[in-house]
Amino acid sequence: MSASPHHHQHEHEHHHTHGKNAGRMLWLAVGLTLAFAGVEAVVGWWAGSLALVADAGHMVNDAGALLIAAAAAWVSKRPASHLHSYGLGRAEFVAALVNSLGLLALVAWLSVSAVQRLQAPQAVQGEAVSLTAALGLLINIGVAWLLMRGEQNLNTRAALLHVMGDLLGSVAALIAGVVITFTGWTPIDPLLSLVIGALILVSSLRLLRQALHGIMEGVPLHLSMEEIGKALASVPGVESVHDLHVWSVSSEEIMLSAHLAITDLTRWPSILEKSQILLNERFAIKHVTLQPESVVQLVHWSSPRHGARKDMAD
Repeated sequence: MSASPHHHQHEHEHHHTHGKNAGRMLWLAVGLTLAFAGVEAVVGWWAGSLALVADAGHMVNDAGALLIAAAAAWVSKRPASHLHSYGLGRAEFVAALVNSLGLLALVAWLSVSAVQRLQAPQAVQGEAVSLTAALGLLINIGVAWLLMRGEQNLNTRAALLHVMGDLLGSVAALIAGVVITFTGWTPIDPLLSLVIGALILVSSLRLLRQALHGIMEGVPLHLSMEEIGKALASVPGVESVHDLHVWSVSSEEIMLSAHLAITDLTRWPSILEKSQILLNERFAIKHVTLQPESVVQLVHWSSPRHGARKDMAD
């Protein structure tokens, strides 16, 4: 069962306030990112720098990711309805999935373009690349700062991941510009693009795994079903735990349901309260549904393959 109505209302208002803050920060980040992406694209094309054009493409991809994140931040705070009894918090996972797929597409484009550039080197205007990349670095630092000031959830972390990858892209473009200016060695430009592509690939695959895990209603990756089952089975008066389910509606809203077999049903109010406190304090799980069952009924109706016995707490 859920916590008290007063606590739930306070929590809802708290998340609503932070959700609005996150949305404002995301929209501001979108404006800054789109504005400078155009500048980088024009200068990169004129200067012949793949690293700068790649960084511009990454920033456009970032803008799309930030737009999705801003929309999801708004959608996920919509109240529950008759059609969506849990609300729309899962929009965070969908947005993170789209973001990760966008990053993977960007990595593929970077890789193909870099290989082509290595096979057919082109002249690059190092000074223009250096100055533009330095300005882009400052813009990305500002956008990252804005995102870190907002509410931290899977969606804003996904957007921040895009921006941090773009920040690395600006650093790579800056290094490429400096090296080309002082040495004239143009292969540094596509080589650094490949390095940044590899870094983005690792991060995007991690994000993709988290998004798919959430969409498939997996147990939150930082929690252990076995540990939660043992903790519940250790509550005084609980003989066994079965039909235990743990999943996420959003990155910050974890749900749990379970059947608890107890020896004395008259002790259920006390057992319920202790179980709720344990789950909240130890695992930060507030949305809990627990069903009591008498030990006699459980032994009579269920088979041994159902659930964890009391000894799982030992």
